[in-house]
This record gives sequence, structure tokens and C-alpha cells, in this order.
Amino acid sequence: MSTRLARAALSLYRWGGVALYPVIGPYLALRAAKGKEERSRRKERYGAASVARPEGPLVWFHAASVGETNAIVPLIREVRRRGIAVLLTTGTVTSAKVVQDRLGSEVIHQYVPLDLKPAVSRFLEYWHPDLAIMAESEIWPMTILELGARHIPQVLVNGRISDRSFPRWKRRHALADALFENFALVIAQSETDAERFRTLGALPVLVSGNLKVDTDAPPVDPPVLKAYLGQIAGRRTWAAISTFDGEEAAAGNVHRILKERAPGLLTIIVPRHPERGDAVADMLTARGLKVVRRTSGEPLTPDTDIFLGDTIGEMGLYLRMTEIAFVGRSLFAEGGQNPLEPAMLGCAILSGGNVQNFREAYQQLARNGSAKMVRDIEMLAKGVHYLLANDETRRQMINAGQETVQEMRGALRATIKGLEPYINPLTVKARLHPRQTS
Repeated sequence: MSTRLARAALSLYRWGGVALYPVIGPYLALRAAKGKEERSRRKERYGAASVARPEGPLVWFHAASVGETNAIVPLIREVRRRGIAVLLTTGTVTSAKVVQDRLGSEVIHQYVPLDLKPAVSRFLEYWHPDLAIMAESEIWPMTILELGARHIPQVLVNGRISDRSFPRWKRRHALADALFENFALVIAQSETDAERFRTLGALPVLVSGNLKVDTDAPPVDPPVLKAYLGQIAGRRTWAAISTFDGEEAAAGNVHRILKERAPGLLTIIVPRHPERGDAVADMLTARGLKVVRRTSGEPLTPDTDIFLGDTIGEMGLYLRMTEIAFVGRSLFAEGGQNPLEPAMLGCAILSGGNVQNFREAYQQLARNGSAKMVRDIEMLAKGVHYLLANDETRRQMINAGQETVQEMRGALRATIKGLEPYINPLTVKARLHPRQTS
């Protein structure tokens, strides 16, 4: 390990000026992983492989959760098209299911190892990837250092640094510089993100735009959609999607406010974390609302108030059942969630103001008139009611959203171009191992 890498490793033990990392680091890593892996595959979190490594070149992709996984699917398919094997790690059971549903046997899936030296070393010694590609904001110090010590090129794609994270990294500039210099390339979502990465020591840095714009719209099972549309025929609907704690209650309150003004109204609520379904259903039922959960398989009847989308990977179903979508983690929680999927699928978009993680997307959608921001529950209720009552305005917002998505496309092409110096040599190597081209 180089002197600079050794200093960076040492600085991990003095994060924030307090020598706590060797004490709390393993504890925090284990706590972060709790409940996010399948029990039968827990050893993967310690770097122990559960399947054989294929022959030939191998690219390791890592995506933390569902949004990041969906964003890099087209990029992974491009690498596979070139005959290169792909190992894809994720951090949650939810994202693992998305990998199985969308990529199946196209990739090898493993749970990402804990960011602890023994786990990362065991993982890298077994898989020995030729290239590591991380998605968005996955900055794991020990993993970065171990990749650097092995001279394995590492690239960050669709990179972003949040408003909250950037000043924290700046306060630890020496550590940031020692870590970020290990990236062979950073491909950032925006000029703002790119400048932040450069400030923290990353070079070179390119700008691609957001890969989430270049993904396909969320899929749907046509017979299931047809059945639900038949059950709600003639009813007006709106959806609160990717909601966090407090936002489901807000959506329930909006439904109660509007129920008298919009007879037959159906509210669709899709929590960001489906495992909260029991708590959300109990809370809404206690408020006198009739709730039907997707997991129950029960039909939607005329007296159903709330359709609770407590499943994984069915956002395409819920968004196709409405033309109005409030996007959560924006009213009471912070950061925002992806507004591009509802825009793709023909929804007028409402959101709270805390959308720092999707700032550029919201700016473009709002500028073109396809997204409106609300301050509180009362303003959300007024916004939903206005869009329910004004077909022309709703249609204009929907059209503007779909046009905006088309204008924003191009990130995949830019990302592939940036990766070519690292992918092209592996393409040549893959031709020597024809079994990887199948």
C-alpha cells in the first residue's frame, strides 16, 4: 500500500478528529446491513462468494438500492453485449429482487461486502474484477482504498454529492483528496456535482446528465393493469408515491379533505419501503379510511378509499392507474425521490420542496411547467383538487413532462463514451473467452 493510501487508512481511525472508527466502524457497518440481506446469503456480506467466478474479464458494478439499480441496467446490458461478464452487487433485498426481475441470468448478483478490510479483501481476492463501476454516491472508504491498493480501475457513474455531504467532505479535505484521487474517472450527473468532485480531488470528471432519464419506463403486467382499471372505471384517482414517514398520513388527510368535493375519489399510496405496509395500513384504517392492500389480492370496490401499494417493483402499475402523482421524501423527509418515472408515464407531478437529490430534474420539469411544488398538506390538497378539476391544465403538465424527459436524454451515450478506454480492452480480452459471449 502506498504512503498516501496508508495515510488515508489511518485517517479513517480519526474521522472527525476522534479515534472511534476501529470501535464503532464494524458496529455501524453491521447495523446498516441488518435486515438488508437474505439469511441464507449472509456470508456474502463478509466477502464470501456463493457462486463461481466466470473465466475471462469481469466488471464489478455496485448499486446501493432500487433507484441506482434501475439506472445502471442499460449500462450493464451494453457491457454484456460486448461479451464481458458482470458481477452486480446491491445492498438490499428489495434491490436484489429488481436485479432478478430485470436482469436475471445476465449478471452474477451478490450482496455488497461490508466496508471492513477483511470482508472487502476476501471479496476482491476471490472475484478479482478488472474494473469497478460504482453508481451515484457510493463512497465506501475501505473499499476504495482496497481497490486502489490492487490497482483496479474504479469509476463512479451518475455521480452526485448532496448538499449535506459536500460540506462534510470539505471539512476533511485531506481524507477526501486521498480517497477521490483513487477514481480513474468520475462521470457526474450535473455541472454542480462535477465541480464538487473536482474540489474534493477527483480527476478527470465528466458530465453525462442523469442516467435515470435514459432508462425504460417501469414495466407492468398488462392483465393486472386491465383488471384494476376495470375495477376503478369512472373514478378519479391520484397517487402519493415513494412516501416516507408522515407523508402517508398527509395523503390520507388529503383524501379526507377532497372526498366530499370529489365523490368516488381513489387515493393510491406507495410507500418507499414496502415493509412499512402493516404500520401504514393500520394508521389509515384508524383514521376511518377503507384500505385495500395490493398484497391482499382483494379487489378495489366503490367504497375503497386507499389502494396501498405495498409491493416491490410495481411502480409501473400504480402510475398507470392515475394522471396525478405526488412524489415523496419531499414534504417531511429530505432529499426527494425520482420524478422522472411519473413524467415518463404521463403524470402531472406535485412535490414538496425538499428535493436536493433531484434538483436538476425538478428544475427542468418545473421550468417546462410539468411539476409544481407544495409547502404543506393544505397546499397539496389544493393542488390535487385543481388538477382533478381542470383537465386541460393536467393534460398540459403531462405533455410538458414527457417532452422534458425526451430533452434530457443522452446520459447513457455520454457515459458509454467516457467508459470506452476502460471497456474496449476488456472487450478484446472477452473474445478470448467465447463462453462469456452467450
